[in-house]
Amino acid sequence: MPDYEFLLIAGLAAMVGAIVQGSVGLGVGLVATPIVTMLFPSLMPGTILVLSVFLPLATLSREVDHVDLRGIGWAFGGRLAGTPLGVVLVAAVPTRALGIVIGLFVLAALAATGWSREVPRNRRTLTVAGIISGTAGTASGIGGPPVALLYQRESGPRVRATLAVFFSASALLSLAALALAGRLPARQVIAGLELLPFILAGYLAADPLRRYLDAGRLRQALLIVVGTSATTLIIRNLT
Repeated sequence: MPDYEFLLIAGLAAMVGAIVQGSVGLGVGLVATPIVTMLFPSLMPGTILVLSVFLPLATLSREVDHVDLRGIGWAFGGRLAGTPLGVVLVAAVPTRALGIVIGLFVLAALAATGWSREVPRNRRTLTVAGIISGTAGTASGIGGPPVALLYQRESGPRVRATLAVFFSASALLSLAALALAGRLPARQVIAGLELLPFILAGYLAADPLRRYLDAGRLRQALLIVVGTSATTLIIRNLT
């Protein structure tokens, strides 16, 4: 029998997160992760990772032609290196300490962008961002900000499509790594699948906001989402 409390609360969070991600490029982890972690901790991180596999496919169905395949290839290479580290840290390091460190690092990177007119995006920075993303995403379900910062000055379709490829492939990698490590209960996967109708509804509802942000407002929205994501991660692990 479905858990209607879970579907109502987590479903609403997933739908709001899908609205944010459908318009900015990331956000479902930011909105849904704290709520699921607080109320349904046994369903983390697999539930959010399942959503992170499927939600980007909706974006790619419309904007796949805008993907930066070369750039995201370097970031995914870093993600390959960071994912095993994330699995190890999940088992060996207190979750709160890890979340605080990751959150502070993202905030520092965000602050650094204010001192530079353009964030360098090259093999080195993409690889490092991928490593951090792999570690953070596998350990906490929030891994998008490091890579998103490197694409903050690109067009809306470019940002969303590129991040969509990265998120979907990365989430699959994290799920596989957790499964191999024996840390992915079937219930987490089922819970994520139960929330798919909610993220689809959220993505469709994001159309007006997506058009609004694409009119020169995406960078500001992206930085707000990244900053909020990092702050949420810190606060969640301090309380």
